[in-house]
Amino acid sequence: MYLTQSKLILASGSPRRQHYFKAMGLDFIVRTASVLEQPHEHEKSESFVLRMAREKAAFVSLEFPDSWVVSGDTVVCLGDQILGKPSNEEHAVALLMALSGREHCVKTGFCVAQCSSGVEIAQFVTTKVYFSKFSESVARAYVATGEPLDKAGAYGIQGKGACLVKAIEGSYSNVVGLPLYELTEILLENGVIRPSVLVA
Repeated sequence: MYLTQSKLILASGSPRRQHYFKAMGLDFIVRTASVLEQPHEHEKSESFVLRMAREKAAFVSLEFPDSWVVSGDTVVCLGDQILGKPSNEEHAVALLMALSGREHCVKTGFCVAQCSSGVEIAQFVTTKVYFSKFSESVARAYVATGEPLDKAGAYGIQGKGACLVKAIEGSYSNVVGLPLYELTEILLENGVIRPSVLVA
């Protein structure tokens, strides 16, 4: 659907983000960033995901200053609390039961940067997710599949976890880990990508 016009690097090891880039037809390489993913004391979730996205982009840009770097960070928030990835199966069950029958938010910060030109564009996108009310047996059955163990909030909306989701308000791709509409607009505006078919 799109062609890459400049050297493009995805600063993320997430297979879901990589899948989106491949589905768009982009030519890119993957370089992961080694940064401490820990919120500061009293740091709000929006500030945290933006800071993480910027730090990841800056880390990779040091090695590739002339390339365009895309980075992202996604968190699940229940009220003001950031829910990370579960530490074990029991923690995953506890996270799921805390979300059962309630509304929560998924927030992704992303950054598009090219160090040599001094361009750094960072934004965050929020999606509201409404979980159905389910039993602990359902939560344990889902955890037993192994899917929740490497995901923030202990669920994946693109997989079996979709069965737990009653509704969403906002960007679906943002919940998966990358707000595609907002990101694509920035890449097009900066000439990083273009449509694969041009109309005269």
